[in-house]
Amino acid sequence: MDKYMITKLSDYKWKVERDTSIGMNVPGIIYSDKKLLEHTIKEGAIDQIANVAALPGIIKASFAMPDIHFGYGFPIGGVAAFDPEADGIISPGGVGFDISCGVRAMRSSLEIDDIKNRIEDMMSFISFSIPRGLGGKGKIDLSKKDMDRLLSGGAGWAADRGYGHKEEIEYMEEGGHMEGADPAYISETARKRGARQLGTLGSGNHFLEIQVVDKIYDRAASDIFGIYENQIIVMIHSGSRGLGHQVCSDYIKVMQKASEKYGIKVPDRQLACAPIYSPEGKRYYGAMACAANYGMANRQCLAHWVSGAMERYFKTSSERLGLSTIYDISHNIARLEEHDIDGIPKKVCVHRKGATRAYGPGRPELPPAYRHIGQPVIIPGDMGTYSYILLGTETAMKESFGSVCHGAGRMMSRSKAKKMISGSELKKNLKTEKGIIVIADSMSGLAEEAPEAYKDINSIVEISCMAGLSKKVVRLRPMGVIKG
Repeated sequence: MDKYMITKLSDYKWKVERDTSIGMNVPGIIYSDKKLLEHTIKEGAIDQIANVAALPGIIKASFAMPDIHFGYGFPIGGVAAFDPEADGIISPGGVGFDISCGVRAMRSSLEIDDIKNRIEDMMSFISFSIPRGLGGKGKIDLSKKDMDRLLSGGAGWAADRGYGHKEEIEYMEEGGHMEGADPAYISETARKRGARQLGTLGSGNHFLEIQVVDKIYDRAASDIFGIYENQIIVMIHSGSRGLGHQVCSDYIKVMQKASEKYGIKVPDRQLACAPIYSPEGKRYYGAMACAANYGMANRQCLAHWVSGAMERYFKTSSERLGLSTIYDISHNIARLEEHDIDGIPKKVCVHRKGATRAYGPGRPELPPAYRHIGQPVIIPGDMGTYSYILLGTETAMKESFGSVCHGAGRMMSRSKAKKMISGSELKKNLKTEKGIIVIADSMSGLAEEAPEAYKDINSIVEISCMAGLSKKVVRLRPMGVIKG
C-alpha cells in the first residue's frame, strides 16, 4: 500500500496521485469517506484503480464511486473515459459480464394502506408470473429473425409486440435502445443462451421489490416524478442474462489477442482491450450494444409481467392502478458520449462498471419532462435496506463524466456470506423484525445477498450527495422482495 500516495481533497473525495513508475497516465479519484476508504485499501481495489489509470487514452482520472469493490479488471464502481483520437481503448473488463444490468422504477396509485395487510399474499401471487433463477427460462421463444430485431431494437421491439406500452420507452436511458448494435457480432452460443431468457429476473443480486415511499427530500422533483408519501413503487433489477455474460466471455478472448496485436501492455490480463475504432473494438462495441438492448428489453418484458400480475390480483387495469415507468437505467455499459473536455465538446468512450449515468439538467438525452431538473438516478438497496431515487447534477458532469454510484457495493464476498449467514434465518428475521416478505428459490443464494454482505446504502448515498454527484429526491422502504 506504501506504493500509493493518497491525498485528501475533501471529506468525501480522495486522490491517488499519479505514479508514472507503475505506468499511471492519470491520477485516481475516489469518492469516499475515511472509513470506507480504509476498506477499499484493505481489499486491494486501489490496485485496480491504478491499473485502469495506466490504460491508453484515458482522460482526467480513473474514478471510483463510493460503492467500489474488487471486480474483474475494473473495480466495480469504476468509471473511466477514453479518447478515441488519443489511442483510447475499449475493454470488456470495464463493462463486466452482466451487460446493461440495470433498474426500472415504476410508480402506482396504490398506497401502503391498500396492501399492508395483504403483502404476503400479493408477493406470492406476483412471484408465479416472474420467471427467475440461475439459467431460468422465460415465456418468449425467439426465432433467429426475432433475436436479430430484438438485439437491434431493444425495449422498442418488446413494446411493439405488446410487452408494455410504447410511451414508456421515452423514460428509459437512450429511449430503451443503444445505437451501434450489430447482431452479426453475436455468437451462436450467446444467441442460444439468450433465446429463452427474455423476460426473466435471473439470480444473484437481481430482484423485484414492492416498496413504499418512506421519505421525500425534494418535493418539487418528486412531484415531477409523480411520487408522494406512502405511495407504492415497484422496482425491477435485472440485466442481459446469459446472452450478456457470453458476449463478455467471447470478447475477452478477442481482446487478449488484440492487446498483443496492437502492442498494448496492460498491467492485468483482465484489462485486455483494443483501440475503440479498431476492427476488434468496433466488433465488441456492436456486440455490447446488442446485449444492452437485450437487457433493456428484458426489463420491459418483466415490467409487463408484473403489471399483468397486479391487474389480475387487484382485478382492475394497470391504468387504474396507475402503473407507469418513472425511469429505467443501466449500470454496466460503455458508451460513446459527448462531454466537455477542457472547454471543448468531444466524443469519448465512457466505461461505467457498477456505476450509473447521472446527467445534470439540460442534457438533450433526458426525457423532456425531466430535462430541466436532471436525470433520475435509481439506487437499489439490498432486501432489508432502503432504496433511493436521486438526481444527476452539473457537478457530476464536470467531475465524473456524469456518473455516480449504482448501489451499496459488496462488503463481503459471496462465499464468505454463505458461510456466515443462514438464508432461512435471514428470511425469517426480515419478516419478524422488519415486516419484509422475501420469496426466494435458493436459501444459499439469499444468504449471498444479505444486507450484512453490503456496505451501508445510506452512507453510500450520503457520500454521493455530499460530493455533489447527485441530489436526494426520495427514499423507498422495501415491503416485499422476490429473488432468483
